[in-house]
Amino acid sequence: MSFSTRILCIGAGHVGGPTMAVIADRCPHVRVTVTDINKQRIDAWNSNDLPIYEPGLDEVVKRARGRNLFFSTDVAAGIREADIVFVSVNTPTKAFGEGAGRAADLQYWEKTAREILAHSDRGKIVVEKSTLPVRTAAAMARILNSNGRGIRFQVLSNPEFLAEGTAMRDLEQPDRVLIGSEETPEGIAARRAVADLYATWVPRERVIESNVWSAELSKLTANAFLAQRLSSINAMSALCERTEADIDEVAYAIGTDSRIGPKFLKASVGFGGSCFKKDILNLVYIAQSYGLREVAEYWEAVVRMNEWQQARFVRTMLANMFNTVAGKRIAVLGFAFKADTGDTRESPAMTVTRALIAERARVVITDPKALANARVDLQDVGDAVEFDADPYRAAQGAHAIAVTTEWAVYKTLDYKRIYDAMEKPAFVFDGRNILDHRALFEIGFNVFPIGKTPLKHV
Repeated sequence: MSFSTRILCIGAGHVGGPTMAVIADRCPHVRVTVTDINKQRIDAWNSNDLPIYEPGLDEVVKRARGRNLFFSTDVAAGIREADIVFVSVNTPTKAFGEGAGRAADLQYWEKTAREILAHSDRGKIVVEKSTLPVRTAAAMARILNSNGRGIRFQVLSNPEFLAEGTAMRDLEQPDRVLIGSEETPEGIAARRAVADLYATWVPRERVIESNVWSAELSKLTANAFLAQRLSSINAMSALCERTEADIDEVAYAIGTDSRIGPKFLKASVGFGGSCFKKDILNLVYIAQSYGLREVAEYWEAVVRMNEWQQARFVRTMLANMFNTVAGKRIAVLGFAFKADTGDTRESPAMTVTRALIAERARVVITDPKALANARVDLQDVGDAVEFDADPYRAAQGAHAIAVTTEWAVYKTLDYKRIYDAMEKPAFVFDGRNILDHRALFEIGFNVFPIGKTPLKHV
């Protein structure tokens, strides 16, 4: 079959895989290849057991795979053949040197840029899909265009705005698609070419074009604003608990204000995931590098509040379980950072679990999709933690349940059965406010929600 355009994506992770699957599904006239140096990951993409869980992903991959969607470890061949190269490699926070703990680690990004240059015999459109610091595209353009062969590359920024658990819906019906380029005739032409690709299924008015620096900064800003709302409502949840106010009632009241709106006002044990903390700390580092100390301190406080909320959740458990959990079995319901994903990166459950282990608790973790990742994340703690896919077995003989992921299945469990199998007094610490607290109390539980008055028998 003849294809009008050949697209390559370097990086087959949570962003690259689903994004390319949707592009291939919606654009049958385009050949899409996803490459990664991780052979095990590529083998999984070519199997019936995909390497990531995302509702709706399986169906889309199966429709397009082998038709115009291909997964390969041959990065060099993919670069040679491609007209457009999406770069979706990992950009973790630096763990060493200048900016450690805040700045983005760009070593994989730079290696990818040099690999694109090494295997290109003609100019290409290179699209940043990874979340990167502002003005990174300019650095990539310098690497690519300093080739001495007269080959010119156009570097664009096309940040992702995906939420895990709803990524397929976010891709198929996006609020917006943002594409940034240099404001040159060549840059604008490249930008329009990528915009035309998305316009195959996205209404044109939702395809936003900007300069490349605005696009890069918009991604960091969007995540910072969303995390700020979560930290803000969590800060108020602590005040609600002291004043007998109800955080859900407060959130509803302020959410009806059209200037504020209701989204991201759900109090919880804290936010997690691969983006929020990393992107905010990156923003902090950028502000510091430009001498904007007050800006850096403002955004850093959002991360500190999130960490405080997670620590406060554990302190609440200790304070109400007679100031000790040593030797007590604690069932942690949910280890993914949010429902409908198996991703455990920066999960609040990780912080809670490690804090409980430090207090000598016997922790058992249950989760519908994240147990494999949980085992990897906690491999250093040995037999201090157990794993069980069955929440009833996890809770058997437990002194307390801690709900740390908002899986829908946890709302429908038989809590009378669970209560009968637990040690007494039995405690529920609902870190997601998803359970019927009054019903739990009437069963016999001592119930501790977030931002609400606890319901206690003892």
